Amino acid sequence: MSQAQNNRNKKTSGLRKGKSVQKKNIAKPQSVRPVKSKKQALQDPDTIRLNKYIGNSGICTRKDADLYISTGSVKVNGEVITEMGYKVKLTDEVRFDGQLIRPVKSSYILINKPKGYTIAANTSNEKKSIYALLQSASKSFLKPVGKMERNSSGLLLLSNDDSFLGNMNGSGRIRQIYHVELDKNLVQQDFEKILEGVRIDDHIVKVQELSFVDDSSKREVGIQLNSQKNRIVIRIFEALGYKVNHLDRVVFGGLTKKDLPRGRWRELTKQEVINMGMLA
Repeated sequence: MSQAQNNRNKKTSGLRKGKSVQKKNIAKPQSVRPVKSKKQALQDPDTIRLNKYIGNSGICTRKDADLYISTGSVKVNGEVITEMGYKVKLTDEVRFDGQLIRPVKSSYILINKPKGYTIAANTSNEKKSIYALLQSASKSFLKPVGKMERNSSGLLLLSNDDSFLGNMNGSGRIRQIYHVELDKNLVQQDFEKILEGVRIDDHIVKVQELSFVDDSSKREVGIQLNSQKNRIVIRIFEALGYKVNHLDRVVFGGLTKKDLPRGRWRELTKQEVINMGMLA
């Protein structure tokens, strides 16, 4: 091989090596954030498609919602909307066949509240809240029907349906049965007074039934009444000189603690919601 050929081979070899090194040293492009499309940028995060709003309420599916919208069954802020893809704000008033609906499915939750838990949403560190037990119950805030003391236990009904809550809280026909533990024996004279009616705040509070839970003890009684006034059972016994050591609500309307251990919750069935609504 001639000297000239050797020189050419060396140059070619060098070029190949150079290209190989150059490829290895190429820096990877830095990742960049994807640019939103103009359509995405113009979307209002506070709005939602009307069919999705209806679907989220639990009235029907989104597909069926489109059909109802096209037939004029839906009003937004008093105006009939038939436009497909129409968007509404969460603050808008949406009515389906005249019924006001919410963008979240209505929830009706029954919990067997443990003693020592408050019904307040915001509590200090040393206090436990029922909302710690209800984290997976609903995506929206649940409010209780009536009141329940921290040291009381038993059945508590909650919902995000304001109309339902208003009817329940305003009703005086909901049967409630409590298991009461007193600090001393309930004497027969006071037993009769409770059945006759006890005066509280210038009103006579009457109970439907009163009985001893166990014949061997006069400290535990079962009491049935319809009033949902705050601390009403405790105040009945306090008016006669007794202290309530523990109060447990075992029946609320037609709802019982069957298959519902302390600290657990369940959703009401559709029939139970209907039945409770008939008591209002």
